Amino acid sequence: MRLLLLEDDSLLGDGLRDYLRAEGHVVEWCTHLSAAHTLEDEPFDALLVDWQLPDGSGVDWIRARRAIGDARPVLLLTARDRLADRIRGLDSGADDYLVKPFAPEELLARLRAVLRRASAAPAAPRQDFGGVQVDVAARGVWRTAGDGSAERVELTAREWAVLEALVRRAGRVVTKSELDRLVLGMDTHVQSNALEVHVSALRRKLGRELIDTVRGLGYRITEPK
Repeated sequence: MRLLLLEDDSLLGDGLRDYLRAEGHVVEWCTHLSAAHTLEDEPFDALLVDWQLPDGSGVDWIRARRAIGDARPVLLLTARDRLADRIRGLDSGADDYLVKPFAPEELLARLRAVLRRASAAPAAPRQDFGGVQVDVAARGVWRTAGDGSAERVELTAREWAVLEALVRRAGRVVTKSELDRLVLGMDTHVQSNALEVHVSALRRKLGRELIDTVRGLGYRITEPK
């Protein structure tokens, strides 16, 4: 997933960014609303928003995003634990409310729950892409062996990020620039051909027929069967 983290506490923000990246997610971290404004239209899968920021209210920012039709899942992070605050935060448009301090594992679990509720995916958790089964919620992928059994395939964090981005957009072409933003974010310390390397690795592990190259545009996974 590609996540926007809006948090002004440097210790917490740094720790969450590193934890989420270690779990295979792309994280853009902002400490001010002014910085978030420049990223509002980026293709984030979810938003993690602190209530009180140096230049304004995260709650007001969420409400403004909802008012213009932004339906992306939002997890509100705050030290405010009064019932009235919880109600106000959720009524602003947040999908869940997490009180500080919290364990990063809980944040990730709540984020998965929010995404499941927001997802239009079919009820069956595994989606079948012609012999390759993908479970986005469980972050797992299996390939059908010759005897008909399903063998789990281990992917690196970046390989999974590429696969997840394509699976979430199955049936349509995802441009290389969009995939770069979804998988690599604004990380300038990666090689220019990193995306092609990850796609090549996925084809080697899961079969060349899984991911189509649409010449001059990008990549596509056909819709699940």
